[in-house]
Amino acid sequence: MTTLIETAEHKALRDAVAALGRRYGRDYVARTVAEGRPPTELWAEAGKLGYLGVNLPEEHGGGGGGITELSIVLEELGAAGSPLLMLIVSPAICGTVIARFGTEEQKRAWLPGLADGSRLMAFGITEPDAGSNSHRITTTARKDGADWLLTGRKVFISGVDMADAVLIVGRTEDARTGRLKPCLFIVPTDAPGFQKRAIDMELKAAERQFELVLDDVRLPAEALVGDEDAGLLQLFAGLNPERIMTAAFAIGMGRYALAKAVEYARDRTVWKTPIGAHQAIAHPLAQAHIDLELSRLMMQKAAHLYDAGDDIGAGEAANMAKYAAGEACVKAVDQAVHTLGGNGLTREYGLASLITAARVSRIAPVSREMILNYVSHQTLGLPKSY
Repeated sequence: MTTLIETAEHKALRDAVAALGRRYGRDYVARTVAEGRPPTELWAEAGKLGYLGVNLPEEHGGGGGGITELSIVLEELGAAGSPLLMLIVSPAICGTVIARFGTEEQKRAWLPGLADGSRLMAFGITEPDAGSNSHRITTTARKDGADWLLTGRKVFISGVDMADAVLIVGRTEDARTGRLKPCLFIVPTDAPGFQKRAIDMELKAAERQFELVLDDVRLPAEALVGDEDAGLLQLFAGLNPERIMTAAFAIGMGRYALAKAVEYARDRTVWKTPIGAHQAIAHPLAQAHIDLELSRLMMQKAAHLYDAGDDIGAGEAANMAKYAAGEACVKAVDQAVHTLGGNGLTREYGLASLITAARVSRIAPVSREMILNYVSHQTLGLPKSY
């Protein structure tokens, strides 16, 4: 990797985070899953070392970098087998939105804690009937004096049990048009009327998924993040980093699986020859490596555009990066399991559980079909069918 693509500082960050990830590794993550608890030790140490808030402003306790640096952190932790899913949510989505659009009071209240890991924020957009379609969201906020009353449901909200608050995407009525428009609210998880229920997932992960019910949750005026009339702009300021970070998550997972397969292919000997010497084994692994490297390049482009303030360019690149990384991750994991044969399905080698986990990168936070819709309509200018 040349300094034309990544600076010496970025390379040093990669090396440092990779060392932290290796100290915890896949065994640590498997242990937290078995114990039904979040990865608090790794989260705390990553925060202490400044990695969780590397993208947040220095004046509020962060590292002064951007999504470029935060994506490096997540990718390297994932490549070591110990990814932190909430990096996508707490500093990347919520931290970015508050840093860009929050009041000074909101920044002082939240950013230092998000940066050092002492506070954590979840993100709530997906609904049972709307998915992630912000135009069909039914969670609504209405004015009651100076306060807001928030009512609605959310599903597949990560890490609510770990979070101090959830950044909720709701809708308010435009006084001029009467139409509903998206707005973002900081909702404390201990607020009256806020209920959470864990979703029983086949996918076993340290971070659990929740359904939320908001029953007239009363919020002060200062719970609203940003301008009431610019909700869509503020929303996508968080969704583009989410896609970039999901790409980093997928690339890290794919790299971890590929490394395990390469190690096995070097060592496993049949008829006095390592199986990796056979092209039927070697070529698919080489293709997986190429696909992961190409995905990383698009992710780096998306992160660079976002950090440079090009929201439109970043939106296109972030969608492409997330699509490419999801596909590359699924293929790398599948080929890794196949390379190990029966051993790929054992708990000892720790690859079988990645089969389900890898699928997440194709589904969330937006499906590959919706990304293809975006590219066909926005990039290629083709007509819509809906």
